Amino acid sequence: MSLSDLPLILQSDLTVVLETAHPRFEEMRDRLLPFAELVKSPEHLHTYRVTPVSVWNAAATGRTAKEVLAFLRENSRYGVPANFESEVRGWFERTGLFVLAADGARLALQCRRPRLLRQLLHDPELKSLVSDLDLDGGVAWLERGQRGLLKQRLVKLGYPVEDRAGYLEGSALPLRLRECSLQGKVFGLRPYQVDAVAAFYQNGSEQGGSGVVVLPCGGGKTMVGMGAMAAVGMHTLVLTPNTVALRQWRSELLDKTSLSAEQIGEYSGDLKQIRPVTLSTYQILTYRRSKEEDFVHFSLFSKGNWGLIIYDEVHLLPAPVFRATAELQARRRLGLTATLVREDGKEDEVFSLIGPKRYDAPWKDLERRGFIAPVQCTEVRVGLDEERKIQYLAASRRQQFRIAAENPEKARALRALLARHQGERILIIGQYLSQLQSLYQELGYPLITGRMPTPERERLYQAFRDGKEPVLLISKVGNFAIDLPDANVAVQISGTFGSRQEEAQRLGRILRPKSDGGGASFYSLVTEGSADQDYAEKRQRFLTEQGYAYSILPAEAILEEQAA
Repeated sequence: MSLSDLPLILQSDLTVVLETAHPRFEEMRDRLLPFAELVKSPEHLHTYRVTPVSVWNAAATGRTAKEVLAFLRENSRYGVPANFESEVRGWFERTGLFVLAADGARLALQCRRPRLLRQLLHDPELKSLVSDLDLDGGVAWLERGQRGLLKQRLVKLGYPVEDRAGYLEGSALPLRLRECSLQGKVFGLRPYQVDAVAAFYQNGSEQGGSGVVVLPCGGGKTMVGMGAMAAVGMHTLVLTPNTVALRQWRSELLDKTSLSAEQIGEYSGDLKQIRPVTLSTYQILTYRRSKEEDFVHFSLFSKGNWGLIIYDEVHLLPAPVFRATAELQARRRLGLTATLVREDGKEDEVFSLIGPKRYDAPWKDLERRGFIAPVQCTEVRVGLDEERKIQYLAASRRQQFRIAAENPEKARALRALLARHQGERILIIGQYLSQLQSLYQELGYPLITGRMPTPERERLYQAFRDGKEPVLLISKVGNFAIDLPDANVAVQISGTFGSRQEEAQRLGRILRPKSDGGGASFYSLVTEGSADQDYAEKRQRFLTEQGYAYSILPAEAILEEQAA
């Protein structure tokens, strides 16, 4: 192969450019994914960036600088820039420089390079966290309560900490997974779920017990969580995004484990139960009467002798819970998510306080193996009428996005899509309540919003599962934690600016394998040539990285199809 045929272009700003038309595009995308982040995904060129956290996560899953750099050298059209190689090598070398271990009543931070520790202790915040020093030996001692804050600060300074300080043994809870029956077949954990649990637990060693498992929606993250609970065998606190997710965890635990109803507690706005397995929500934990007061329910973390804390949808973890998590480093911690992308940029907080990425299954790989449904993604571009074009041009950038997102012309395209998929299970998901209310009045399908009481929401979800309500209109509450396995069409009529995690969660609503073995369709309605289209491209980045290609379809084509 000539140099001009090689697929990657490496640049000195630590970015990697990959042509989508290259015959080895899919191979290169899958091999870049473990150590690089997708930052741009226009039609012909995808741009990835290598960052410290992406490299440290790669190192945590067993990859080495030698392996990554060899791959880049073999596939780079113009070679590897000198600074690119030195940065990657340097970030890999920083893993393992700092090790945290138990030392009696305190913890010892050992640095393999004593001179480096001496230099970093010029940072006042880091110095305030340690109590005694042996600078010649490269050791600093700290109180156990400073464990999370120290790891957090060292990551901010550019140095990950290998935490071998061990864990408190929570109260014992013998737990086994049941063999579950589905369509006449008996099954347990899928092979990749077994691997994910093993990568997290690591036979109970001090190297395991904390970290994040990344699986697509529909890939069985809850099953991995239950597998981890069975492996750890201790009292467990499970934190979820909302009450609907909490109740789904309860249902799954009762269905698929040996736990009884009396062993599972709910700590929510309705109930305050503390039991061997306690399910709570991020909302209740972050509740406080005013901004000046303390968080009322943070005491939950100390009310049980937890041996494991599970953070469901960890990419949604609110900032205040990071603060509490910094004090929980002696408890085993498992984060479950479809994406490590956080729109607030706090990926380093997840890395330092929950733990590194322990397992990541590429979405397309699970699709090829039949564990999630194949999906066709389509961006439907809709025009603005003349009156709204004038409004749009006169508006601020933020107002322009809202005008374009709520474009009434989207309703016509939506009706055409409903006709195309008549008789199928359809979710219509939107950002703006006024837009959804208008569609509710026009179409008459049930509308589910955050204001709807949980029992009524669950009733409508069940009606959808039973086929009594084939179409649902859903607000942002549909972004996560709803179990609707037979949904096979999702239409996104508006989204949250450029939220990549939201796009992934919405696609995830239709990824569960279908009972008939069929595929699914994901549509995003976008106002052409507007801020709506610009932000849509940003939202699609993560899914593009996972191998999903968006075809572009003008709304006129859908309307003509309906007319015919």
